[in-house]
Amino acid sequence: MTDDFTVLAGTANPGLAASVALALNKKPGASAVERFPDGEVSVNLKESVRGHEVFVIQSTGPPVNDNLIELLAFADACRRASASRITAVVPYFGYGRADKRDGRREPIMASMVANMMETAGINHLITVDVHTPQTEGFFTVPVDNLTAVGVLTDSLRDGLPEDAVVVSPDAGRVKMATEFAHRLCCPLVVLHKQRESSTETEVTHLVGDVRGRPCLIIDDIISTGSTVESAIEALLEAGAVRAFYVAATHGLFTQDARDRLMQEPVRSVFVTDTIARNETAWPQLRVTSVAPLIAQAIEGILTDKSFNNRC
Repeated sequence: MTDDFTVLAGTANPGLAASVALALNKKPGASAVERFPDGEVSVNLKESVRGHEVFVIQSTGPPVNDNLIELLAFADACRRASASRITAVVPYFGYGRADKRDGRREPIMASMVANMMETAGINHLITVDVHTPQTEGFFTVPVDNLTAVGVLTDSLRDGLPEDAVVVSPDAGRVKMATEFAHRLCCPLVVLHKQRESSTETEVTHLVGDVRGRPCLIIDDIISTGSTVESAIEALLEAGAVRAFYVAATHGLFTQDARDRLMQEPVRSVFVTDTIARNETAWPQLRVTSVAPLIAQAIEGILTDKSFNNRC
């Protein structure tokens, strides 16, 4: 593997960036990020990247707009400093849920963000469990959408009851839930829901049998926790025991999500470190790292070898 590459860490998740660099036996490149009183961001590369493959690690989670602009600033700085190729490693892809208009007069933000990233000079994107896989079609550059299902099931396997069922909270997560069920050798149940507002959902019906069984509720993103809360209510009404496990790739935990997930029936909440964690005194929370997964992808790119993005 060539040494002519640089790993740069944005401020959104420096811990994950350091773990990825360590897995690659590389120190993060020197850089400085400054924010002015009016909110403007300035990025300064403190070492040469001329002729280097550059990997900028920056999730675009909350505050989404600040972190997105910082990513674009890093890319532009690298392009102007003559980097040979710029790969954006965006473990959580903000605006990934805004992938269609549904007939309304509104922007398709995922497409707009893709255009901005390419204009800034990004030549390749690595992300993890993007909300809609079709987001790749908004890009003209290569996109590697990794999945955290493998690392999450490895974390879940020892503590999950043998009679548990895997629950997909909606039709959109059936494929992911099926992978969880296959890896954990569990039955699959699907909930169907309708969205009441941008933060509230309601379960309309359930497909499968949960009577007398504990449930593992999976999702790609936990934002407000309303989806999990409504799923638990529906599953209890269907006869599930009061033992729920929750797993999601991206734990945003906005608004009252933590209070909703700390309720008595929830035994454990499993997420990855695609979003930096700063919670304290939350004994149910389990965080597993996607750093080895991202490092494997970077090694594959550097050596021009295929890698398994379904690990």
